[in-house]
Amino acid sequence: MFRNKIIMKSILLSLVLFLPMSIFAQSKFTISGYVKDKDSGEEQIGATVYVKDLETGTSTNVYGFYSLTIPEGEHEIMIAFLGYNTITRTINLTQSQKINFELEPEGTDIQEVIATTEAEDKNVESLEMSTTKISINTIRKIPALMGEVDVIKAIQLLPGVQTVGEGGSGFYVRGGGVDQNLIILDEATVYNASHLMGFFSVFNSDIVKDVKLYKGGIPAEYGGRLSSVLDIRMKEGNKKKYGATGGIGTISSRLTLEGPIKEDKASFIVSGRRTYGDLALAAANDTNLRKSQLYFYDLNTKLNWNVNENNKVFVSGYFGRDVFSLADLFGLQWGNATVTSRWTHIFNDKLFLNVTGLYSNFDYFLGSDFFEWKSNIRDFSGKADFEYYPNPNNKIKFGGQSIRHTFNPGDVEFEIGPSIITSEIQTTFANEHAAYVSNEHKISKRFSALYGLRWSLFQNTGKYDHFIYDDQSYERVDSVFYNQGVFNSFSGFEPRLGLKYTLTTSSSVKLSYNRMRQYLHLASNSTSASPLDIWIPSSPNVKPQIADQVAVGYFRNFKDNAYEGSVELYYKFMNNSIDFRDHAQLLLNPYLEGELRFGVARAYGAEWLIRKQKGRLTGWLSYTLARSERQIESINNGLTYPTKYDKRHDLSLVAMYDLNERWDFGTTLIYSTGAAVTTPIGRYEFGNTIVPIYSSRNGARMPPYHRLDLSATLTPKRKDGKEAIGEWVFSVYNTYLRKNPYVINFTEDSDNPGTTKAEMVYLFSIIPSITYNFKL
Repeated sequence: MFRNKIIMKSILLSLVLFLPMSIFAQSKFTISGYVKDKDSGEEQIGATVYVKDLETGTSTNVYGFYSLTIPEGEHEIMIAFLGYNTITRTINLTQSQKINFELEPEGTDIQEVIATTEAEDKNVESLEMSTTKISINTIRKIPALMGEVDVIKAIQLLPGVQTVGEGGSGFYVRGGGVDQNLIILDEATVYNASHLMGFFSVFNSDIVKDVKLYKGGIPAEYGGRLSSVLDIRMKEGNKKKYGATGGIGTISSRLTLEGPIKEDKASFIVSGRRTYGDLALAAANDTNLRKSQLYFYDLNTKLNWNVNENNKVFVSGYFGRDVFSLADLFGLQWGNATVTSRWTHIFNDKLFLNVTGLYSNFDYFLGSDFFEWKSNIRDFSGKADFEYYPNPNNKIKFGGQSIRHTFNPGDVEFEIGPSIITSEIQTTFANEHAAYVSNEHKISKRFSALYGLRWSLFQNTGKYDHFIYDDQSYERVDSVFYNQGVFNSFSGFEPRLGLKYTLTTSSSVKLSYNRMRQYLHLASNSTSASPLDIWIPSSPNVKPQIADQVAVGYFRNFKDNAYEGSVELYYKFMNNSIDFRDHAQLLLNPYLEGELRFGVARAYGAEWLIRKQKGRLTGWLSYTLARSERQIESINNGLTYPTKYDKRHDLSLVAMYDLNERWDFGTTLIYSTGAAVTTPIGRYEFGNTIVPIYSSRNGARMPPYHRLDLSATLTPKRKDGKEAIGEWVFSVYNTYLRKNPYVINFTEDSDNPGTTKAEMVYLFSIIPSITYNFKL
């Protein structure tokens, strides 16, 4: 009895300390609503709602909603969002009110109209660290390969983010692999975010509204990957008027249509992009080339309906595909499909709900005149996210998600003479569940904390042949067949913590910790994600990977927030880290789990960022000094070795200059340490066979990677009365003709038999491009 009283007292004390104090206060009311773009009606993510006299405020969530509880009386409310005119409104608060604010863009040119970013001092005042939000306006101004504006190539220019190689759209974050990044589009997972074997990403910039990357301090609502979350949100469509935007470029054209279905009530947006490399093949002299195909396309759609002031419904979809074929001799296709259906509901001025149903599929097809190979991974998911705003000092989030995974590694069909032989690697199924709760707590004017807890559960289900491997030789020694139901599960807690202490009005220090669990893994021997890579689930043989990351940083703004700077130190330790044995066979291997090896890994480093966000000249300089290494008992004689994405130095300079109303310029300069690779260092003859001797695992380096890109944008003068806006974009990729290595092959020197020589293959020399963009 005495023990129960102690427990009850502890619970009551926790409630008093951490749950809203407003329940004991009198004469406090809540203002809530949405912050929108005045021209389009689009809800704005991260807009600031600030009460001047109280020196307190909040920001809108990812759906544009805000809620703020303040004392009764007259208050001056300021609503601000960079790229928009700040508005101030005086309210006399005698009861709770719903107030929607509309912000007017500062400019009217094609780029300023779509500018979205964060509060000017968020670098210092926000609890977030290791997090970056890039406006689509900024991304458009960065010089791009062949003129294709690319979200993923833009984030590769941030500290702690590294490119997989020349032209690739994959990326590494703080010593993690490409599969350790959770990429979501309107909350749906995108399993392969690349076109044309990685040279371009699947995200059409004309449809993108918001881009946010979490490298650490990852909020509790996210999980399933170790290294990062890339959260991309699509536009909703103009609720005020019809419009069209698009562009004609060197390799592709784009067209976006949007407008109201019912003004201020419902809207639509449809956006398409397609390359036209196959049109050039049609003019070829060779018959096989004329019958060949080479193109990719993207189609994005979204509908939204404001049912009433408390309910909104959204449905969005993405459908993209790459098609390559050489007449009837060979064919390769891959693509993503995602569907998001979302309902947001306001219970009252303090409680907000978002319910989402999700579908995601990635598949590929490889075939010739005698065989076909098909593979895919498919998800169905449902999630509910609540946000509770008890008072200005607390913002509580809680919710959960369930995912049904289907993994089909490959169905193969061979035609041999009159016979057709089929082979199927077993399809597997899994459930992934999670629940979370977190609180963003402003403890004092200087000190704030974000604390949360996530719990995840992974279940292998359905019919499954479980192969048992010897612990030493990894040879298959037995098997067990499971007929139905859940036959294996993993679960665990994932704590999250963020602390911020404000030193001055322009500087702060922050600390974050997060534990992440990853239940899905990518089987790949290449340095970047390939469409033929295979996703595999955790299983009795494959434990989930677990990462613990701690980071500390100093943040400082200068000259009235015109400049922002930061330095962050991080350390990440990973258990059950996965690598592959030497000469592993990954494709069409029913015993793939026997090729895997497990151990530990760690990554640590320092990141510097200086960014200028006001004035004619804007941009940033980032530098990362880092290490990423792994230790697995059966690889490299049990010694620690660098991961293939270990890069000691990584430097990016991004600059954009607005000369006048007609001309603006952009440049990027990139330098990074060469990738870690395993190379032959000698050879010997055994009988009549030459056997190579290799270096230690990833014991050699490719040459350093560096490149300079330039761009210039010309906006012609508009004729009086004309609303159409157009611009010409001229860009040069790899301006000084650097031959960056794509791969290095080792072959026998024909001039000196018996000796080996290295041959470097590079992809691009200088590539100029021209793009015309328009807005109607």
